[in-house]
Amino acid sequence: MPFGPGKVTDFLALHLAPRKGHKTGPETGSAKAFFPPLPSLPCPGLRHANVTQTICTPGPETAKEQGVVKRILIFTAGFGEGHNTAARCVQEGIEHLAGDEAHVEIVDLFEACYGRVNEFVRKGYLTAINKTPLLWQGIYTLLDKTPLVQANLATMARMRKAMEALFDEVQPDAVVSTYPIYNFLIEEIFRTREGRPRNFAQITVVTDSISVNSLWYRCPSDAFIVPNEETAEVMRQVGVAPERLHVLGFPVRLAFTDEQRAEEGIGPLPDLAAGAAPRILYIINSGKKKAGKIIARLLERPNWEVTVTVGRDQKLQREIAAQVEEAGASGRITVLGWTNRMAELMLTHHVLVSKAGGATVQEAVAARIPMLVNQVVPGQEEGNYELLKRNHAGMLAESPKEIAAWLDRLFENEGRLCNLWRENLRPISRPDSALQAARFILEAAAPQSLPPADSGSAFRQAAQRQEAKQKSSKTPPASEKRLLLCDFHTHTTYSDGKLTVGELVDLYGQRGFDCLCVTDHLIDPARVIGKVCQWTGLVLSPAQVPEYFETLEKEKKRAWKKYGMILMAGIEFNKDGLTAKSSAHLLGIDLKAPIDPTLDLKALIAEIHAQGGLAVASHPHKFQSEWGRNTLYLWEHQDEFAPLLDAWEIANRDDLYTPVGLKRLPFLANSDFHKPKHLHSWKTLLCCEKDPEAIKQCIRENRDVALTLYRDHRFAANLLPADLRRPAVTTPEGVAVPPAAVFPFPQAA
Repeated sequence: MPFGPGKVTDFLALHLAPRKGHKTGPETGSAKAFFPPLPSLPCPGLRHANVTQTICTPGPETAKEQGVVKRILIFTAGFGEGHNTAARCVQEGIEHLAGDEAHVEIVDLFEACYGRVNEFVRKGYLTAINKTPLLWQGIYTLLDKTPLVQANLATMARMRKAMEALFDEVQPDAVVSTYPIYNFLIEEIFRTREGRPRNFAQITVVTDSISVNSLWYRCPSDAFIVPNEETAEVMRQVGVAPERLHVLGFPVRLAFTDEQRAEEGIGPLPDLAAGAAPRILYIINSGKKKAGKIIARLLERPNWEVTVTVGRDQKLQREIAAQVEEAGASGRITVLGWTNRMAELMLTHHVLVSKAGGATVQEAVAARIPMLVNQVVPGQEEGNYELLKRNHAGMLAESPKEIAAWLDRLFENEGRLCNLWRENLRPISRPDSALQAARFILEAAAPQSLPPADSGSAFRQAAQRQEAKQKSSKTPPASEKRLLLCDFHTHTTYSDGKLTVGELVDLYGQRGFDCLCVTDHLIDPARVIGKVCQWTGLVLSPAQVPEYFETLEKEKKRAWKKYGMILMAGIEFNKDGLTAKSSAHLLGIDLKAPIDPTLDLKALIAEIHAQGGLAVASHPHKFQSEWGRNTLYLWEHQDEFAPLLDAWEIANRDDLYTPVGLKRLPFLANSDFHKPKHLHSWKTLLCCEKDPEAIKQCIRENRDVALTLYRDHRFAANLLPADLRRPAVTTPEGVAVPPAAVFPFPQAA
């Protein structure tokens, strides 16, 4: 999903009037709170384009001690890989440096405001750059050389309205744009607001390199973060003030830093000069027609070790895997689908073969991996390739024959040329670029003293009163019983979900959930339906399962540290037959390690229990409100499985399975989450200690378990971060109960 799934996007739904064919409200979520309202510190002096103030940091006390949390908005768009990558990495850097002293939200206003139209245009963009590059070159030139955007700002009135509403409600201390059109909207908003100066730092992260589209610098910005000196020089030549240009690098993931490498146990590359086998990383994203021929060339060199990534194209993955297996090269050529390990792969290979995408090239520079470019999209990608070429760290090789020839040259003479290219990357490599950008943004984001346009917002006034009461309060210890809001059935991009694991954690954590279990689909490959599903790319592949558990393990720490939320690893085991009565889906909750999906149901349940997990029947009865394939096997054999299962889903998303209640079976209620609108669905409420073992025991006993139809406005007290919430109320029986909502929210007109 291109925009961060936080509460800002939920707020937008309240300010965007519904249109025919466009979904608002639940489609983008519906929480109304996002940043906790905190007092601002006066910071007079720093010169913006139209307001004077000072970049300053608090004095002897830290910002946290003074009760100041910096509020930062990051605007991005889904047109090209670089914009979203830069936005996510800047957010990662800020959260790493500032922790709970800064609240960051990523927003894609194109997606939030135009929904399906935006998706249609985005797909058209991808088709143009891959299928008709000359057409895209013409469009790119039109945007670069003409005032097309300025002349059509009126068509973006919906985005302008949403942005203006965000500024008034959020009162950000810094606004970061990773897509240039947002600066035009910001300029237009404050040009027409007489007597209402801009009171935030405006920072632009330029994702173009060398071939910089004029959209980036046609509008003013307090600062431009640029990826390299070559790009800075281009912008100086067109009149951008040198003091506004900051060469901090293109923001890449923290996984590229030396500290993260050491933490992950990634050592130095095997030395080619010492006779190590060359390692080649081949990333296939476009130019798929040539993939088979390129693989054939790589197969001709028996001493090369190759990793191939194909994304979600399962058909291509099967074809390449079959080609490799037929050649007897499975031991040295690994074929992967979608993966979250790109940083690790770049850091552990000698040469990268891929197109000149913005994020790909900049990550290659950060990892210091020489690159053979097999495609250059006219326009923005020309500069990416030029960066490699100028620094003698890459070469254009479009045909399979050219790629093989250049690889031979790179690896001959004990890899002398490969090592030279790698050294040439050292001066321009900035693996800590996200931290550098984050540090700059945090320093610029000094909370301001200028009042908001509407300081009487119902939310803000009530929340400010609540905050004043909370400063001396204490959170109940984990050993005390309390109501816990839980969801034990969710999906991510590892299967057929729309959000990554991190985005899902943020979505639930920001709303005050206490426990979340990720349960991506794992099919039984021994079944016919399972084999078919495996080809879709919408289920976990066996090769991904170890990575899946590793990712969840990392996110567990972040979920607890940032949100006080327990994250559990789970699997939805798909045992699909040809009919509903021969199909079953089984949730394994709080798993510690992978389980063989080919085991029969009873053996699966036994393995889940052996790990201390819960075995739960997923949507065991007939769907009523959702289209889906019924899975009735467990229900049809309930006498056999009821003694073995820990619980049955009595509610799944919007469906209620009354027969589960009539049979008095132990129950849970879950969302079966696949996309943000599914958040508004049935959930489980537990009354127990906030501890994984206590939660599981509460479910096993099925005592103090309830279901609730989740709507954000009913859980308003939990929308603030954990450390700012009002403490629970203790009943005479000694049970800690979360408070009810204490402030109203504005309603959509």
